[in-house]
Amino acid sequence: MKSPFNISIGMVITGKWHHNCYTIIKELGRGANGIVYLADWNGKRVAIKISDDHVTITSEVNVLKSFSKAQGVSLGPSLFDVDDWVRNNKKVPFYVMEYIEGKNFLTFIRQNGTVWLPVLISQLLSDLNDLHRQGWVFGDLKPDNLLVTSSPVKMRCIDVGGTTGEGRAIKEFTEFFDRGYWGLGSRRAEPTYDLFAVAMIMINAFYPKRFNKQGDCLTQLKRAIDQNKELKQYKPLLLKAITGKYKSALEMKKELLKLTHSQGKDKNTQQNIVINQQPTKNYSNRSVRHTKTKQKRRKGSRHTLETVFIFSIICIIYVVYIMERLL
Repeated sequence: MKSPFNISIGMVITGKWHHNCYTIIKELGRGANGIVYLADWNGKRVAIKISDDHVTITSEVNVLKSFSKAQGVSLGPSLFDVDDWVRNNKKVPFYVMEYIEGKNFLTFIRQNGTVWLPVLISQLLSDLNDLHRQGWVFGDLKPDNLLVTSSPVKMRCIDVGGTTGEGRAIKEFTEFFDRGYWGLGSRRAEPTYDLFAVAMIMINAFYPKRFNKQGDCLTQLKRAIDQNKELKQYKPLLLKAITGKYKSALEMKKELLKLTHSQGKDKNTQQNIVINQQPTKNYSNRSVRHTKTKQKRRKGSRHTLETVFIFSIICIIYVVYIMERLL
């Protein structure tokens, strides 16, 4: 999609109603419903989304407002400003939100290891549970929209464009994470739709290049899970999410933590077995051997000294004999 706004780096966007000024730094991303830019606002970096679709802006602003009302919900960015920008005698709506800095989810996992997967997915499920309780379904949930921040490590989302009111048709989706694409459910906005996407995000962490559907989709997904030893550990959890068996994100989170905890106990047990199976060293025998070795060394030293002493006496006698002959 070409930019319909002809916005260049360094351009200043001024709100018609609140008169805040935003200096454009660079483009962050674009989609079917608008473009997001990084901007400077009084020395602070913010993200500004501009769209010529008033309905889209209003819908996304309502989602961000609901995020801000819920204590502890940090899945999406904080909302700072909503205004209009007058461009060529036309009002263009925009909103300004928190600029979230971090690493792309898949990049973070690649660099830091899948050991972080249960931690990040647990955080994601907590935030999704709060979102669902407010009557929203995230919709277009995928790694491309997820960032992992540092200090502390936290999963955050940078795009709420697909968020849909529960019961309505999903507005935006990406095939690999869409249960409709896999023939495993409808595109009706409900918590189970998001939980299917969470399962596919976990699978994507082990299959970064993804794959297309072939034949019986459920069988294909089961096979993909079984073929990866580490991913297979999450198989019970993944299959329940894929088939829509979880009633809530909180339920899925509890099972994830329980599964992770049991895996940790199993690993510790295996380590203890390995340690206990190692042959016990006979320290008493080693001590005896060590003592005998020391005794041999002392005997050897004593014999050496005796030899040197005798050799010295012989030398002295020989020198005295030579001196007497000379005299």
